[in-house]
Formats: sequence, structure tokens, C-alpha cells
Amino acid sequence: EIDFWRTFFVSCVGESDIDRFTRYHLETMPPFVGSAGTEPDSTLHQDGKFQWSQRHEPHKSRRTAILDDHPEIKQLMGPCWKTKWVVLLTVCIQCAMAYNVRNLEWPYVLFFTYVVSGTLNHMMTLAIHEMSHNLGFKTRWMNRILGLVANIPMGIPAAISFKRYHLEHHRYQGEDHVDVDVPTSVEGVLFKSRPGKLLWLLLQPAFYSLRPLITNPKNPGPWEFINIGLIFSTDFLCFYFCGWAGLFYFVFGTLLGMGIHPVAGHFVAEHYVLNPGFETVSYYGPLNWVTFNVGYHNEHHDFPGIPGSRLHKIRTIAPEYYETLPQYGSWSQVLFEYVARCEITPYSRVKRVTMTKQERETIQARELKAHLAS
Repeated sequence: EIDFWRTFFVSCVGESDIDRFTRYHLETMPPFVGSAGTEPDSTLHQDGKFQWSQRHEPHKSRRTAILDDHPEIKQLMGPCWKTKWVVLLTVCIQCAMAYNVRNLEWPYVLFFTYVVSGTLNHMMTLAIHEMSHNLGFKTRWMNRILGLVANIPMGIPAAISFKRYHLEHHRYQGEDHVDVDVPTSVEGVLFKSRPGKLLWLLLQPAFYSLRPLITNPKNPGPWEFINIGLIFSTDFLCFYFCGWAGLFYFVFGTLLGMGIHPVAGHFVAEHYVLNPGFETVSYYGPLNWVTFNVGYHNEHHDFPGIPGSRLHKIRTIAPEYYETLPQYGSWSQVLFEYVARCEITPYSRVKRVTMTKQERETIQARELKAHLAS
């Protein structure tokens, strides 16, 4: 159980002093140690805004330690055969719902959009997340196609670009200028008050879409344009057969479901530092049932090659690595805590510098080459 009201670091003002991270510190940066990441990161310090770690991201060393003790976890890796059927069924349900709301009064349309489409479309964003790790099929191209199918009821093209950024989030968690999951300083300045944080939660879809274009822009490839063409075409078909109400159900189901919505609580719960010293926290509540178990987030970052349907087994096999960590039982409570606690803001994230600008540019060039060749 986590104490939601424990004293936390006070967020102040001021910009990061990246210069203090000299090349010497980069080369001597220690790995995440301390019971293989079960202890808080003692190197964290604040610069008036973000919290900075002098260690590499914690999950690689945790993965090594866990596999040394429990090599049988490797048997959990690989695609889940059920994922494609869950995606296809959900897409069919969403299409049927869009057609059936076409003649309803707008208050009813709004209700079904928030409750049903908000939940199911968010579920499809997490299906895309599964496909980004190639956990639906053994082949990359089939995962890509299934990701595009899952994208259809969302009404907003996202599947292809998401994978490119998300894999970097795993490999370089918290890396300055690389991990676009971390808010910008502008967000921290503008949305520090309680009303501001509430607005920030509401606008999460916009920040997740626009932030990468500012902090880590990538050149699009052919598959991005295929993604855009497919979604705009299916949006047109939705409008033709289901009218404005059906299209609203699709698009605003995505926007509302990623904003102030119970399932969207995972955006804050996963990596915002509500628990001092811990930059990844898992959730073990019932909403995992409709989110491909993304709440098992320490487990997911420790073993991104294991599908959501099997993540809970990691905790069963290696409880000593998870039971002592902070954990959540309610995403709604996490959202409430985020807004209510004055010291928690968009700045409440861990950042690190483990590479030079030249190394970042090399990684970008290599990623683009691989993306265009795939």
C-alpha cells in the first residue's frame, strides 16, 4: 500500500543546468542498483523544475537481476494469440456503436462517447502499444497491419508514429531531448496550479500529439502517410454512414478517453513521481482488464517482450522484485492526487543525460534508416 499523503519534494522554479552533466559524469554514471531497483534512487536531485538522476534508466539492470534469479520468465516472452481477436471484436463493436448512435439525441451521444467509446478507444491505443512491441504476431508487418486496424475507430492517425517514439521511451527512459513522454518546461510553467493541472489532464491528447514535434521531431516515412490516408478514409466512411454523431463518437471517444477519464489515469500513474525516488510505479486494479494490463508497468518496462496478457505472471514468479515497490490500486485516485497535491506538477518527472548531442543525432539517423527500410 502506498501512502498517498507522504511528504514529497517541493517543486520550485528555475531551469535545468545541463552543463553540470559533464562528459566525465556521463562516462562514470553508475547503474541503477540497490536490490536491483527495489530501493529508491538516492541520486535524484531537483534543479527547481525536474528531478535529475545520475543513474541510467533502472529497468535494464532489473531485468538482468530478475532473469538471473528466475530464468523461467523467458518462457512468457512472445506474441499473444488472443490479441488479434480482441482488437477485431472491439473494432466491430465500435463500428456498430457509431452506427447506432447516429439518430440519438446529443446528450445520449455524449454519454456513450465518454463511457463506451472513451474506454474502448483507449483500449485500442493500448492495442497499438502492444503492436509497437510486436506482441500480436511474430512478424513485424502483421503487427503493423493490426495496429492500423486498431487505429480505425480512434479517428485520429497514430499507430505508426507511436511505435517510433515509444520504443525510444523504453530504451532511453527520461533521457533529455529523447523521451517525449516527459513534459516540456512550458507545460510545467503554464499548468502548475490546480485549475491548470485539471486543464492539462483534459488536453493530454494534444500534448501527446504535439510534444514530439517540438522536443524530438522525426521525418515521416511512407507508412505514416498510409496511416493518415487509412484513417481519413475510414473517417469519411463513418461520416457517410453514421453522420456527425457517428464521427463524433469515434474522434471524441479518443479525445475524452485520453483526457479526464478513469482509464487515462495510467498516463500519470506510470512515471510521475508521486512516490519519492521511484520513477515507474505499477497499478494492480480492475481497469487492467480493459487496458491490456498496462498497469503492470514496472513489469512491462522490465520485460517489454512479454504481452499484457502474461504480465501478471512476472509478479507471481518474482514477487520479491515487485511486492516491496510502491503501487496503486486506483487510477482515479491518482488523477485526484495529481490535481490536489500542490507539489505535484508536470515537472514531477525524472530526467537524465546519458548521451551527447552527437550521440543523439546518430541514434536519430539510425532510427530513421531502420524505419524507412522496414
